[in-house]
Amino acid sequence: MTSLFVREIPRAEHLAHLRRHPDASHLQIPEWGDVKPDWLPESVGWFEGETMVATALVLYRPLPGTRRYLAYLPDGPAIDWRTPRLERWLDPLVAHVRRIGAFSVRIGPPLVVRHWDADTVAAGIADPDVRHLRDLPAAGIDGYALDAAERLRRLGWRPCEEGEGSGFGLGQPRYGCEIPLAGRSMDDLRGALAPHWEQSLRTAESAGVRVSWGSASDLPDFHRLYTATAAHDGFKARPPDYFRRMWKALNAEDDDRLRLYLAEYDGEVLSAALMINVGSRVWHSYAASGRRGRRLRPSSALLWRMLGDARAAGAKTYDLRSITPALTEDRLLGRLRFKTGTGGRAVEYLGEWELPVGAQGKVLQRALGVYLGRR
Repeated sequence: MTSLFVREIPRAEHLAHLRRHPDASHLQIPEWGDVKPDWLPESVGWFEGETMVATALVLYRPLPGTRRYLAYLPDGPAIDWRTPRLERWLDPLVAHVRRIGAFSVRIGPPLVVRHWDADTVAAGIADPDVRHLRDLPAAGIDGYALDAAERLRRLGWRPCEEGEGSGFGLGQPRYGCEIPLAGRSMDDLRGALAPHWEQSLRTAESAGVRVSWGSASDLPDFHRLYTATAAHDGFKARPPDYFRRMWKALNAEDDDRLRLYLAEYDGEVLSAALMINVGSRVWHSYAASGRRGRRLRPSSALLWRMLGDARAAGAKTYDLRSITPALTEDRLLGRLRFKTGTGGRAVEYLGEWELPVGAQGKVLQRALGVYLGRR
């Protein structure tokens, strides 16, 4: 078997490869590097001889006071994770980032380990004895993903705890919610809605909540609702510049990569969300709503319109992003109920993994931990 090697590639080659193989995560497209100004982006390719067989976006973050970097591949790389020889793909990547000066590399294999049907999750929420998704019977378990985890361990990679490194702009959710769209009609999707979701949608429709696309000029309305959501849910809001930068960066190569949706009633924007389109998947991002008009259920009308548009555009999966795996009564349980009430399945991803690079790798990883602990 021919060995692989990794090298930097021009952005244009990365984009051309993604047009032929479009099902990368939105966090693995070259444009995403323009959204993250604190990171240094690099497009890389895996080569078998002269043939490029895979690509990735690597983000480098310097450790303060050093010339060493943390190398991060969120939701990636998109390689052959089913191979029994993962080192054939990962060793060339590690060798490349080591040449750049990385002391550690962190990856997010795009693999689902387990998934649970919406009805099972609903029953678990209603059962006071069930405290976690793992307490419920899974509708499916991917043996290949479990094998990949074992191979990573044997190669010296360590699984990261969810949220670990979040102060450094790291960490994708370990649990999420996905709605399959392939081969389903709108009647199929509506029939899968939980009774409480169907009632909310009827309320919004009867009230005349109107959902439309927004433009860059509507980002201030979106951000107003987003900051209200952050205050209510207890997370730190990103500044307006972040979303202006995201709008410009993601729509630079494809003017339909990022959409803004607004739900309005009587001329007032009550709910909003961003939709990111890459390949056959759509990501529902930064959903936001205020206190006003909640009885009209604008968020249900908003998501229903977005689902319909994604299906019409040919998307196979609608990704609702993070959910809590804890089925206890807390502030995140309502979000879990809302997302799985669409008929979406709860999923557990393989999570993120890290590997120290070079003789000082472990020492600098500990230094990074100390730095993050002080932030």
